[in-house]
Amino acid sequence: MNKQNKEPLVHIVKRGAMPWYKAWAIRGIALVAALLLCAVITTVCTGLDPVKVYDTMIQGNFGSERKIWILLQNIAILLCISLAVTPAFKMKFWNIGAEGQVLAGGLAAAACMICLADKLSPAMLIVVICAAGVIGGAIWGFIPAFFKAKWNTNETLFTLMMNYVAMQLVAYFTIVWEVPKGSGKIGIINQSTELGWLPQIGDYKYLLNVLVVVAITVFVYIYMNYSKHGYELSVVGESERTARYVGIKVDRVIMRTMLLSGAICGVAGVLLVSGTDHTITTTISDGRGFTAVMVSWLAKFNPITMIFTSFLLVFMDRGAGEISTVFSLNQSFADILCGVIIFFIIGCEFFISYKLSFRKSEKADKTEAGEQSDADEKKEVKEDV
Repeated sequence: MNKQNKEPLVHIVKRGAMPWYKAWAIRGIALVAALLLCAVITTVCTGLDPVKVYDTMIQGNFGSERKIWILLQNIAILLCISLAVTPAFKMKFWNIGAEGQVLAGGLAAAACMICLADKLSPAMLIVVICAAGVIGGAIWGFIPAFFKAKWNTNETLFTLMMNYVAMQLVAYFTIVWEVPKGSGKIGIINQSTELGWLPQIGDYKYLLNVLVVVAITVFVYIYMNYSKHGYELSVVGESERTARYVGIKVDRVIMRTMLLSGAICGVAGVLLVSGTDHTITTTISDGRGFTAVMVSWLAKFNPITMIFTSFLLVFMDRGAGEISTVFSLNQSFADILCGVIIFFIIGCEFFISYKLSFRKSEKADKTEAGEQSDADEKKEVKEDV
């Protein structure tokens, strides 16, 4: 007995280009739906007024001038690392090693602060620290790129493993440089002399970091959209075979792009070690290397849009911490609320890129076929007349 093959009930169909206002409308609806669901969860699980909870999240980010500057600093560092991984992602080189590249740049900066503080003038020391941090990050990014270009190694695993190597290097030198001995930590480097500390602009501790990241954002946007190198990495990302056919040296593009990604991560390491924390630890990047993947993907590799996605994720993280403190809630509950909101935001991207197409019933198909037949007959009559 022959079985009749039936068309699936639902098809997932890729959409054409959607107008920007419709895409943002879908994102807005997703955000409102997420907030409503979080309000229900909050009321049912804790009995708290969800409006007060959301107000607390806002106050945790904008409640004082100091909180606003900390928010800007966190956005700047996350955005810097996100900008670093974006050129590689655009090329479809999955650089999961930003965490290690930041640590490599930070370790190089810390080494200069500790070993060269009494050997160079303050201005020259700052220059050397910045150069060492950039070079350290660039080298850490170049290593997996070289192996990928020469022997086609798996860049995802390679860059991921490099994170752990960098962490162990930092852990080793933490013991070498620990102060006091036996404490297991370096402490504030050059606390009495402040040698190697990046200069502060006026009374604003974090302003320099913000300005540096703004400059990097403009540079990456121009580099990716208006430079020859940006065009080449886009072509490589679309098709390596096409890139080779048109004369692009793919191996060179891979290594050059990862040098750039690692260098920008090195800048983030310098900003953290020499600019704000003035020390080095294995957790100094605080997982931002992995969060940067989400920031870059949500922004569809657009450096300008990354400003908003970075703000969203930092806002949620700091707001969650404020909720836990003010209402004496378990941090896990605040993380649940953040997770729900982020889930909705990520999920809405599906409906921006795809749509659901349902199978028509046989009756509808016959009706449609009849209407089409009638239309064809009328057209033939008109042509005869």
